[in-house]
Amino acid sequence: MPAPVVKKPAAKKLPAVPESKLKFSKKQISKRAAESKRRLKRAAVLVLRKKENLVRAEKYQNEYIKADQREIKLRRLAKKRNQFYVPAEAKLAFVVRIRGINKVAPKVRKVLQLFRLRQINNGVFIKLNKATINMLRIAEPYITWGYPNLKSVRELIYKRGHVKHSRQRVPITDNFVIERKLRQAHNIQCVEDLVHEIFTVGPNFKYASNFLWPFKLNTPTGGWRKKANHYVNGGDFGNREDKINRLLRKMV
Repeated sequence: MPAPVVKKPAAKKLPAVPESKLKFSKKQISKRAAESKRRLKRAAVLVLRKKENLVRAEKYQNEYIKADQREIKLRRLAKKRNQFYVPAEAKLAFVVRIRGINKVAPKVRKVLQLFRLRQINNGVFIKLNKATINMLRIAEPYITWGYPNLKSVRELIYKRGHVKHSRQRVPITDNFVIERKLRQAHNIQCVEDLVHEIFTVGPNFKYASNFLWPFKLNTPTGGWRKKANHYVNGGDFGNREDKINRLLRKMV
């Protein structure tokens, strides 16, 4: 009987593709899958935010219209009864620095520093109360201020709005610039939220105003009249109440 033939074990063949390359390609595939998943999620969030922002903007617009209609109704009612209608005191002011640094008293310099008005033609929104009104009086020869309307607030934020991000001045190019800083803590996620918070002097006004970089405005078209005189005396400094809106049209 012939002896059984013992088969030699076949030598292990080397893989056609090195293992390190296989690992790398698997890693790349999983990375691409995660990236595409992240993109899809981001796109869905953007669509949702867009809808939310539209709803908020419509709500605010209705609120502004109702407030205007209420004012008109109260004026007409007062006229009908042969009375005077006294509107509520302004809660919001826009302050613009009109003079430089020469011969500035230390107290005035400190007030301008607290208002963040470090350059000529810088402007900021201020909440009016007893303390801020006293500060405005101290720095009055160096500033002009008044009560902005909704159109002025909107134009300033949309046309000249910049925000603070990582100690840098970043322009408001989209809603995400605002959302990433203010949404979680203060429920402000779009430009219309910011406009509403500033104009109505809401509970988060302090954070919204501080988030905005001081506005850098142009010299008004046609120049200033006389900076050394008060506005009521044909000059420029001091409180010009609602006439600030006409000035802002020339400066934005």
